Amino acid sequence: MNLTKRDEKHWEELQDWRQSFFEYEATDFENAYDKWMDQIFTLLPLTLQAQFFEKMDNWFFQVNSLIRGTQFQNEIRTRILNAARSMSSEIATLDDMRQLPVDQLTFLAEQQAAKHRLYSLIQGGAAGSGQPILIGSDFLSTIVINLRAVQVIAMSYGYDVQSPAGLLETVKVYNTATMPDRLKMFGWEDLMDDLQKGDEAFYFDIHERIIDQTWLDEPLKQMLKISLILMFSRKKVSGVPLLSMAIGAGVNYNTTKQVTQFAVKYYQYKHMLEKNGDLT
Repeated sequence: MNLTKRDEKHWEELQDWRQSFFEYEATDFENAYDKWMDQIFTLLPLTLQAQFFEKMDNWFFQVNSLIRGTQFQNEIRTRILNAARSMSSEIATLDDMRQLPVDQLTFLAEQQAAKHRLYSLIQGGAAGSGQPILIGSDFLSTIVINLRAVQVIAMSYGYDVQSPAGLLETVKVYNTATMPDRLKMFGWEDLMDDLQKGDEAFYFDIHERIIDQTWLDEPLKQMLKISLILMFSRKKVSGVPLLSMAIGAGVNYNTTKQVTQFAVKYYQYKHMLEKNGDLT
């Protein structure tokens, strides 16, 4: 299928966005931080590192699988299909959605992205209240919201997340989205390699490591957020810890914004590649 002029404009924008990963120049602080992290990991036996990251991979895959099977996720799938059918009466399944123009698919994806950014804002604000149960569940809640966001964005572009390959892809997209900007090019290249393999080869690579030390920036950022919440939650205005709630809401919102922006661009890129019939 040939690209329209509108498609060509999207493609140029996506190429510029992709190129930004490879042109990013790490600061001296980032380079020093990377060396510090490498030194820490060299102190740990390789077998211990492998076991830790393997367990993290399995945990992420299981959590993502549970999200996929929830009633809420099934309802979102139905809503996305109904919205697509309002654009074209020929839409019967998710696969059919890929017949729609990329602008319409992106509109559907951006709607879901905006909803999940709102969920993160509310959830982060609640955690910022300083209640122990909310703080304790904040990290898991943040991961669930963002994994779910990637899934629904994938569905908005007509991709099935029910298959093991689709499920694994969403974990990889989430992982790359949460990587520091200086490391995103490595996650991007891995995703592009997977696209070239196709679903069958992708499935057989299911035990390939996904999470590694490059992802640890995210839990460190969340730990810093929780420390700030605990520090400022006692400072209240009219009985409300406004500052700590603002910290929780702001950090979680920005995390989901980062994840959803990357997911929208990635699935848009994948759709454009397939529409052009070229995955090289």
